[in-house]
Amino acid sequence: MPVRILNCLTVCARWPSDWKTGTLCLLVQTRQGWVLVDTGLGNEDYSHPTTFTRVFRVLTKMPFDRRETAVHQIMQLGIDPQEVRHIVLTHMHFDHCGGLPDFPHAHVHVLRKEYDAVNSPPASFYDLAYVRRHIAHEPEFVLYEETGERWFDFPAIRLPFEPEMWLVPLPYHTRGHCGVTIQTEQGWWLHCGDAAGDFRKNLPAWAIRLVLGPHEPRLRAFGEAHPEIRLTSSHMFLDFFASKENL
Repeated sequence: MPVRILNCLTVCARWPSDWKTGTLCLLVQTRQGWVLVDTGLGNEDYSHPTTFTRVFRVLTKMPFDRRETAVHQIMQLGIDPQEVRHIVLTHMHFDHCGGLPDFPHAHVHVLRKEYDAVNSPPASFYDLAYVRRHIAHEPEFVLYEETGERWFDFPAIRLPFEPEMWLVPLPYHTRGHCGVTIQTEQGWWLHCGDAAGDFRKNLPAWAIRLVLGPHEPRLRAFGEAHPEIRLTSSHMFLDFFASKENL
């Protein structure tokens, strides 16, 4: 089962200057068609940037290149965007679901708690990163709640795809934030979304906990106990994308 690695938004910190990251989205081929995990920004975000995007461009250095949209990269792969029938979201911040309007026909799979958070008054600073226009086209949502099932030792929710994919609730960064697991021919892949930093780097623990929440120590320990499982996060450093291998 091929998994295509896409960088759908490059963001470079002004300080430290060597913190240059991409936004990892995954294009997964399943028996139910192509599944996109997160979208990055969409075409409308480039033609009509949101207030949050404009602020982010001041706080960081962004190439802000429309060619990084998921829909453009998918077309460059020779895949008709209409064939992307499902989108799975780790969460619904602007940089993870801005591309939803570029796939208006797709079913959008997300934890119900996350959907409810987007449609409720802001309860924390992180809720300000929701942009409701990203769902103004009223996509077909498929909402999930925890069922008591587990993936390894994590609470998890089986998604309706073959090979197997699961949502793994990892709340804090947002109320309904999830990791996504994918069963590939090379073994399991756990994409942790914004619950962790780049696992190849030793980033300050206080910063990780402040911005991304408390899960990274457990996720790192899990990765060390299961070296056969590939772990990624949403904002990997750019050298990851330069050396990526598509499974």
